[in-house]
Amino acid sequence: MSNSPSADRARGRHRKSGTVSPVLRRVAVVALTAPVAGTILFGTSAFAAEQAAPKSLAKTDTVTLDTAEQQIAANLDTRVQDVRLGSTFSGVVIDAQSTAAIWGHDATTALMPASNTKLATSTAALTILGPDHRFTTKAVYDNGTLTLVGGGDRTLTTADLTAMATTAVAGLKSAGLTSVKVAVDDSLFPEPTLATGWNSGYYPDSIAPVRALVVDGRHVTDTSLDAGQIFAKLVAKQGVTVTGTVSHATAATSAVPVAQHQSAALSAVVEHMLKVSDNDIAETLLRMTALAAGRPATFEDGTAVVRQVLTRYGVSLANFEVYDGSGLSRSNRIPAQTIADILHLADDPANAPTLKYIVDGLPVSGEAGSTLGPEWGRFDTADSKCAVGKVSAKTGTLTGAIALSGLTVAADGRWKIFSFIENNSTAAPDATKDALDGLAATVNGCWA
Repeated sequence: MSNSPSADRARGRHRKSGTVSPVLRRVAVVALTAPVAGTILFGTSAFAAEQAAPKSLAKTDTVTLDTAEQQIAANLDTRVQDVRLGSTFSGVVIDAQSTAAIWGHDATTALMPASNTKLATSTAALTILGPDHRFTTKAVYDNGTLTLVGGGDRTLTTADLTAMATTAVAGLKSAGLTSVKVAVDDSLFPEPTLATGWNSGYYPDSIAPVRALVVDGRHVTDTSLDAGQIFAKLVAKQGVTVTGTVSHATAATSAVPVAQHQSAALSAVVEHMLKVSDNDIAETLLRMTALAAGRPATFEDGTAVVRQVLTRYGVSLANFEVYDGSGLSRSNRIPAQTIADILHLADDPANAPTLKYIVDGLPVSGEAGSTLGPEWGRFDTADSKCAVGKVSAKTGTLTGAIALSGLTVAADGRWKIFSFIENNSTAAPDATKDALDGLAATVNGCWA
């Protein structure tokens, strides 16, 4: 029987659920039956009324480790001293079923987590919006203007716009209209701002200014106008004259819908976002989560909802500071223990209807096209290549911060959850990543 994470997920659930409080069970039900349920979840629901006491999900009692776990702990004690990891390191390994602590090194010390932040963002988005939620982009007509209305779909493509243009043009022609102006409405989100811990140099290279309308994930300063200009060309190409230049506008509530496109389900969007660590999708999800919870679409309100969701699930937010959804912020601070707790939530079959897509979206060691693929030089050293196909983990990389957190089956046949976060190592980033891959192979047990 294969120990590959992907193979195991194909067979179904890999462990029994831990004890889950009635309030958390109701959360999953509400999230599934009401995909846009923010005002319910944070209004009068049991989710808001019965707050789980903040705590660490990992047990702190003395436990008896089996032989494989003793070997993991002993080896990690030695290997965490690797100079490539520097002296600022937070790490933890827990048993996925019992949540017993197997090993820890400054596990509650909050460090810059980089893209491991996306695990918290995904948890909140799936809980508040629901995994079946879809983002809708619309085209509406009113008084001579065809307006493209953004709905927070960061996966919108030119092909999607082409289909919308075809439908819109057919409707316009059937109404005898041969000429229109084109505008864009991205009023769903406020004007883009920089998060705490960001700098203007992030635009538009590392991330585009966060707007509700974008096509092909293009990194330009005004993604809405860019999408509108592409849409205008597509409309003109199909025989309706477009006059003037594309501009920003707010569509009237009385405007007539003429076309729309819905994204893939949020579950698929989250999986893709985690697999390739897409910063733009993460920031859009943060805003859509805030809106669904009845709050403004801002960094501040989005991260406030993330904190609320994690608290209700029982995750301790001691030493937890998050200012964005992607992990680009250099002001973010999360302990390895908290990351492990979040992964435990996603891995628990009791939460599977809502959160299993987080585990499904984790890159697999050696998986081409993911952030753990060979093109990134991951799991290709003598110490770690034995773990190819055996580790599912979220990467995180910023200047001065590298993280790796995920799951693997250890030598005792039991799943282990681990989180390793390094800050301020003076080693080359690729060398530090190799060291972290080695730690994951240590948990797996193939590097004994």
